[in-house]
Amino acid sequence: MAEWSIEKMDAIIARLRQADWKTREAIKNELLELVKSAPNRPAVESQLQAVRPTLPLELRWDIDEILEVLNPPKQEVDEEPEEEVADPNAPLTASDLNVVYDDPRGVLLHKSKKGDRYFLTQRDPQTGQPQTFELHQQEVDQIKGQLKGSPYWVIGSGD
Repeated sequence: MAEWSIEKMDAIIARLRQADWKTREAIKNELLELVKSAPNRPAVESQLQAVRPTLPLELRWDIDEILEVLNPPKQEVDEEPEEEVADPNAPLTASDLNVVYDDPRGVLLHKSKKGDRYFLTQRDPQTGQPQTFELHQQEVDQIKGQLKGSPYWVIGSGD
């Protein structure tokens, strides 16, 4: 390996600046070997960064390649996202529910997409606003029994 010094590096960069496109690759490799042998890489990098703006575009690309060898870009590790354990008591949104029964008189029965939770929505007689509340399994069984022959079950809902 070549003995490193800033003067040698500047001399090689000057030769690189003067070189035609045919000899540029060999000079670039010589500069790369010199830079690799440098004991103080941060000083080398700062010197290359300082010289870089004064060079023509193609030479800047060559210097960029050398800088990438000195400091390879950090590989982004694609971590597989851990499957989040859904809190069974987490608040649900309308997109988390499937309608299984839809009575036009104001009664809706929803089932959660994940899990086996049922919710009933009906109109509050005093305010006229819809109210939704969760049902226990025995209430679900009772309601299903009462509404067994009703034509308002949603087809394809699974119930």
